[in-house]
Parts: sequence; structure tokens; C-alpha cells
Amino acid sequence: MDKYNVAMIGLGVMGSNLLLNLERNGFSGVGFDINKDSVERFLAGPAQGKKIMGTTDWKEVAANLEKPRKVFMLVPAGGPVDAALDELSKVLEPGDVIVESGNSYYKDTNRREEALGAKGFHFTGMGVSGGEEGALNGPSMMPGGPKAGYDNLAPSLEKIAAQVEDGPCVTYCGPQGAGHYVKMVHNGIEYGDMQLIAEAYDILRRLGGLGNDELADVLDEWNRGELESFLIEISARVLRQQDDQGSGHLVDVIKDSASMKGTGKWTVQDAMDEGVAIPTITAAVDARLVSSMYDERQHAAGVLAGPGDGGSGMDKQQLIDSVRAALYCAKTCSYAQGMALLRRASMERDWNLPFGEIARIWKAGCIIRAVFLKTIQEAYKREPDLNNLLLDPFFREELGQRQQAWRDVVALGVKHGIPMPATSASLAYYDSYRSQRLPANLVQGQRDLFGAHTYERLDKEGSFHTQW
Repeated sequence: MDKYNVAMIGLGVMGSNLLLNLERNGFSGVGFDINKDSVERFLAGPAQGKKIMGTTDWKEVAANLEKPRKVFMLVPAGGPVDAALDELSKVLEPGDVIVESGNSYYKDTNRREEALGAKGFHFTGMGVSGGEEGALNGPSMMPGGPKAGYDNLAPSLEKIAAQVEDGPCVTYCGPQGAGHYVKMVHNGIEYGDMQLIAEAYDILRRLGGLGNDELADVLDEWNRGELESFLIEISARVLRQQDDQGSGHLVDVIKDSASMKGTGKWTVQDAMDEGVAIPTITAAVDARLVSSMYDERQHAAGVLAGPGDGGSGMDKQQLIDSVRAALYCAKTCSYAQGMALLRRASMERDWNLPFGEIARIWKAGCIIRAVFLKTIQEAYKREPDLNNLLLDPFFREELGQRQQAWRDVVALGVKHGIPMPATSASLAYYDSYRSQRLPANLVQGQRDLFGAHTYERLDKEGSFHTQW
């Protein structure tokens, strides 16, 4: 009996689609799920007539795979991953490759890689971005773990990945949980991008008076220039969608309370641990938290005073152009913060993350895919160990030209009581980073006065304490 090339543990939408992608690209597969109905539906539906078998038996998975076995997993993060790995470790052999492809926390991946490596398995934690469409037609993939495991996987991963002009959207990120870490930061940048677009929509709607179709036209125009991206494209689609359960546009009846699954929070937490400022991403997470305080906000809206009404002082096109410039600048800062976090993590953990390659594999297949990423890739070609993206000559010039419009938009938001937490956080980051002197000297004086925490001086070496 011929053996199958790969297995997929978990036949939810993502797992099923990734297995179909593998099969379409020449890799026969074993589909496994603990739910018998899920297996039967998959075999009778999208897998019908394809080189795929299904099972609910762990031993059958191992028995039907060629060696060294390659087993992909797409199950919910946390306990289900550990439970599946426990079962797999009973039926697989040393030298087999396990690819955990969910949104797992990188510290869990570190732990699992160490435990499974001790048993002789090649455990790869791999971030997969692109949603169900990407999984089926070509995702962006961020694998980490032992290099030998990646080398075994590379032929299959390179075929199923999204393709760009300079190669498949997959690269070896580094040892341990580096792959899941890169995916975590990708998702943090995604949070920032989504919030920045939402803020642009909000100020154009509330201050510029643009309707949904007009806003969609604006985004379509932006999507033909430097802001071209998947998120701009789908935002226009969301704005045009009519309500199939009522009248008018659907976006107007969607409750303004956003949820999240954890990767944005993990990004913020790790940035705090690493001592890296990512205020745009933090503001995006905070914005979702405030949005979830829906009932409190309804009460506060009736009792808390805001500024009076008034126009923007700009004509409509001027406002649109200014918001476009502000979005570009704020977006640059969000990416700069994410890349700075990756740089610090790489240095602290000796991961040697390939920053230019990471930008390259994000150019297609993933949620943050954008023409913008080509310029980031080029920045790291010019200077592979760039301290901060804002220092690259191209971005330095671009933000310099647009910054007045950016400042005007933030000022308009403040003046008219329109919250722009991520856009303004980006501007504060830019201004802080370019400041030769910050008021932290006063903070250090305060800390020394009340807690004898000491301070450094500009004119002498060493630490000092004053009897205030």
C-alpha cells in the first residue's frame, strides 16, 4: 500500500483548507479529527476524489505516512495542542516532523520544542496568516524550530505558500518559538493597521460628512497608491455591503464593540517585558478594550461633556488628502515598532531573525500584505541591522513631507473630540524618538527624591543620589 506524504491533525476550516492546498500541490494526505462527523463531512465534501484519507485513529495516522513522517496540526491553542502532541508522541518515531500551525504563544512553543526535541522529534512552531482563503490558495508562513525539521518541510511549504516576484512567502525564522513569535508580532501590527484605518474612517465620516459609498470610493482610490493593501481593500468592501436583514448599509448596524483572541495582548505584554515601546499597537489593543465597554459608553455619552460642533476648516478633498497622509505616517510608525520588537527579541534570544525576509514573506498571503512591505524589505537590504525603520532614508523623507498633514489631523481629532488613539500614539512615538532631550530628567529626579532610586548625570559618569 502506498504511503501518504503528510497528515493534518484538525479538520476545521483552516486545517481542511491547508490540507487541500497540500494535496493540490502534489502531496497526498491523511486527515485526522477527533470528531467522526468532521472527518466524514470532509471526505464526502471538499476532499472527495482527492488523494486524501480520513481517520479518527491516532495509530492510523502514523501507519499511513511515509518516513520521516510529516504531521501538521491546526487545533485550538492551549490545552488542545498539548493533548494532541501527547497522543502523537505515542505513535510517531524519532526523526519525525511535527508542525504546529495554530496561533500558539511562543513560550508554549519553546516548552514544547524542548520536550519533543528530547524525545527525538523535530517540532516546528509555524505561524500561518491569510485566513481560510490563504490556507487554501497560498498563505504566508513563518516556521521556527530546529533547522533540520524546516529543511525537511521546505519543499512542501514553498509549493503551498503565496508566491511573489522574489519567491514563496515562507522562510525559516529561527530556532525555538521564533516562528510563532514573528506571527505574534505580525498580528500586533495587524491590530495597529486595523485601528488606524478605523480612525481614518471615523474622522472622515464624522468631520468630513462622507457617506459609506463615498468613503469606499476614497479607500478604493487609496488602494491604487502607496496605501495599497488587503486591509484597505476589504475595508472598502465592508463599507459598501448592504444589510441583507434590513435596509441601508450593514456597517451602520454592526455593534461597535470589537473582540480579540489574544495575540495583540501577547505582543504588548512581551514588548513591556523586553522594554520596547510599541504605543500604536498598545493603543489599538486599548481601543478594543474601550469599545467592549459598550453599556458604560452609552451612559457616559449622555453625561460627559465634549467640545462644541464646528467644521474642520478644510474643504473635503483637503481633509481626505490630509487623512491619507496621516494614515501613511502612522502606519509607518506601527511597522517600525513591530520591527523594533522583533529586533530586540532576536538580539536577546540569539534568534538571528531575517528582517528583510520577514518583510518579503508578508508581501502576499497574509492579512497585512501591502505594497508598503516592499519598501520595508528594501530598507533592510540597504541596512540589515537597521535600528529603527524611521531612520531609513526613504521613510525619513516620506514622513518629513507628510508630517504637517499628520499633525493637522491629530489636532482636528483633539479639537472636535474624535478619539484617534493609534494615530496620535504614532505621532507621539515619532516626536519622542526624534527628541534630543525628553523630560525624563524630571522623572528621574522625582524617583530619586521619593525612593532614592538614583540617577545618572550628563557631565559625569556613575550613579548619583541627592539628599533632597
